[in-house]
Amino acid sequence: MSRDHVQSAERSADDAPAPPGAAARRTPAAVETPFLDLLARGASADAYEQPVLVARAEGAPAERIAALEHAKGLALRVRSELEGRRRREAELSALFETAHDLAGLRDLDAVLRAIVQRARSLLGTDVAYLSLNDPVRGDTYMRVTEGSVAARFQQLRLGMGEGLGGLVAQTARPYVTDDYFQDARFQHTRTIDAGVRDEGLVAILGVPLMLGHHVIGVLFAADRRARVFEREQIALLGSFAALAAAAIDTANLLAETRSALADLEQANEIIQDRSGVIERASDVHDRLAELVLRGGGVHDVAAAVSQVLDGTVEFTEAAAAPARALETSRAEGHAVRHEDDWIAAVTAGDELFGALVLRGHPGLDPVDQLTLERAAMVTSLLLLARRSAAEAEQRVRGELLDDLLDARDRDPRLLGDRARRLGADLTATHVVLAARLDATAPDADHEADARRRLWAAASHLAATGHGLAAARDGGTVLLLPLARDDDATDLARRTARHLGTAVHEAVTVGASAPVEDLVTHPDAVAAAYTEARRCLDALGLLGRSGDGAAAEDFGFLGLLLAGDRNVTGFVDRTIGPVVAYDERRGTDLVRTLDAYFACGMSPARTKDELHVHVNTVAQRLERVGRLLGDDWQSPSRALEIQLALRLHRLSIPQAH
Repeated sequence: MSRDHVQSAERSADDAPAPPGAAARRTPAAVETPFLDLLARGASADAYEQPVLVARAEGAPAERIAALEHAKGLALRVRSELEGRRRREAELSALFETAHDLAGLRDLDAVLRAIVQRARSLLGTDVAYLSLNDPVRGDTYMRVTEGSVAARFQQLRLGMGEGLGGLVAQTARPYVTDDYFQDARFQHTRTIDAGVRDEGLVAILGVPLMLGHHVIGVLFAADRRARVFEREQIALLGSFAALAAAAIDTANLLAETRSALADLEQANEIIQDRSGVIERASDVHDRLAELVLRGGGVHDVAAAVSQVLDGTVEFTEAAAAPARALETSRAEGHAVRHEDDWIAAVTAGDELFGALVLRGHPGLDPVDQLTLERAAMVTSLLLLARRSAAEAEQRVRGELLDDLLDARDRDPRLLGDRARRLGADLTATHVVLAARLDATAPDADHEADARRRLWAAASHLAATGHGLAAARDGGTVLLLPLARDDDATDLARRTARHLGTAVHEAVTVGASAPVEDLVTHPDAVAAAYTEARRCLDALGLLGRSGDGAAAEDFGFLGLLLAGDRNVTGFVDRTIGPVVAYDERRGTDLVRTLDAYFACGMSPARTKDELHVHVNTVAQRLERVGRLLGDDWQSPSRALEIQLALRLHRLSIPQAH
């Protein structure tokens, strides 16, 4: 290759018009020999000065030196042409290889890395990198880097118009800078400049990646020293940018094609599945209609839907269902997923009966979801129908309890027989509970509706618990059997929680002490109801709304709490300064007072009770004296303080 090109160059030189003194420049072949050797060896441009320098050093004639100069010029022209051809061949080869990679595109990242690597190699730069535009965030970010060593630089994001790359992305034109930090044509930012400084870049060339008229990114070549990028290098980088844009476009088209094929396959599967879904829906409709017609129950509905959905469907009470999922289903009117289960609220208007729960079935077809929702609707209809019948029974239960409360005019034997027909056993131990809604209704209609809901919830609880319930004195009274291992306090608290959940309002419940043998002594119900009402009033006076308590929780204080006595005002007047001091300072003066009176007003015994030094007790009591007055330990004041301490302690709700 070298010899042919050299001969061609020589012929071109010989055929050219001879300039003045051309005869002196025509030289014998011996003059050209050293330059031909340099061309053959691919020597650097500096080496072509050596034959001329040697001839001058040897004192060669001026004519020979002129001939050598002429031969050197020809040789350098040939060398430049050869270098250009080699460079163009390498560039074309790299572009061909990149196009070949693009034709067999499998991995977009691999193709983009190859483009950046080849661009860096051919332009001979320290670093090459490629950024892509983010249409969502409105900026451009680093996608591929080659030769980069700075982590911050590799993670840069450039806003449109920021830095050289942001300017290229914004204007869709190539930009080049010989010295980045001294160039004021583009907007410098602290973040971008810090990343460029970490990488040590000085000269940067950036060309846009175009798809049609839209810029999708920027391809860069950069050096860590000052450098002038030639026009041919800018054009070459632009060719690589075009290939990169084509690769990205091809990858996007492939992704869209795959997505379209997947959608078609999914649509085909859905079409094939619809016939089965329609058959299942028809089967569900027929089964549920048959259940309603033959008077089936809630559990029959659950069993039928279990078979259709190939899972386990159960009806649960509202208190047993996941609260948040149940409330969401109730509000939206649809079944909702809860972990691996599906919850469909069973409601009628504003009333919540419970939920149908599909167990262990996280993936649910929309039609199957609709099936579960329809089953919940059928369940609510069955419950409403059952409630219509149950309300008649509840009225009978309420009438029986009313008769027990007014037992002076009733035959005990007849009361016992009526109770047995209703499934209640008056020979068992019972507790009378008085329940009341604590919220103030905005008007009479709302108040009546709230009382109806409370009575319905209490009646349902009594029916399922083999007890009795009746509306009385603006609230509800229940007569519930007491289990052997249970006590009146726990029963009152459970009842308050259950009724509050059912009516979605705070319900306070007072309970009597256990009563026995109501067949023989039916008048005990009236006395127990009075006691339960007294406990209910006590809870209200103590501010324990939504709580439950029995007479045994108050001891002798239960006799003092009825009526309109202002318990809170009494406590505030008596020990309010001490309570407030503890709340502000985090001290234990109230606890110290309790221990002091419990220990017979003995500081020595009090310090043992509190496990503190006797001086600490003395200091606390001195502080109490300053807060309550010097006569706080007098008999009359001490009694008032002890009573206030007891009331204060009882006014704090106990853990359920």
